[in-house]
Amino acid sequence: MKLVTVWLWLLASFLLVFAPSSAQADCADAPGPGVDWKRCSFNGFELQGVDLSGAVLRDASFLRADLSGAILNDIQGFKAKFVNARLVGAIFEGARLPQADFTKAQLEGARFAGADLRGARFNQADLRGADLTGAQLRGTIFQQADLSGVTWIDGERVCAEGSIGRCN
Repeated sequence: MKLVTVWLWLLASFLLVFAPSSAQADCADAPGPGVDWKRCSFNGFELQGVDLSGAVLRDASFLRADLSGAILNDIQGFKAKFVNARLVGAIFEGARLPQADFTKAQLEGARFAGADLRGARFNQADLRGADLTGAQLRGTIFQQADLSGVTWIDGERVCAEGSIGRCN
């Protein structure tokens, strides 16, 4: 009897861990507010002006994608990858993007007001004229990033023209 009970318990545990869940991401879902695209790949996609407010983009990949003018307010984007992506004028207000990768991304005029960018990478990114008011930047890397005209975290300081890698 004990062996049967143990076997049933192990079977139930296996099913709970590995059975499909209705809460899983569906990478085929249309873009829209609150979409769950965790661990999905949209490399090279044209997503200009989409509203992804509140979306779950954890570990999602947008390499070389065009999200110009996209609304990405309050997204959950831990370790999201926006490498070589076009994000001109995108709005990331209140977004949670710790350890996100924006290497070589075009972010001119993007708004990151109140965003969590701790540990994010902006290596060689173009952030000219972006707004970082209230953003959390602990551990954020801006190696060779163009920060010319960026409104810094205090909302008052504007980085001088030619600020590369740090706000001057």
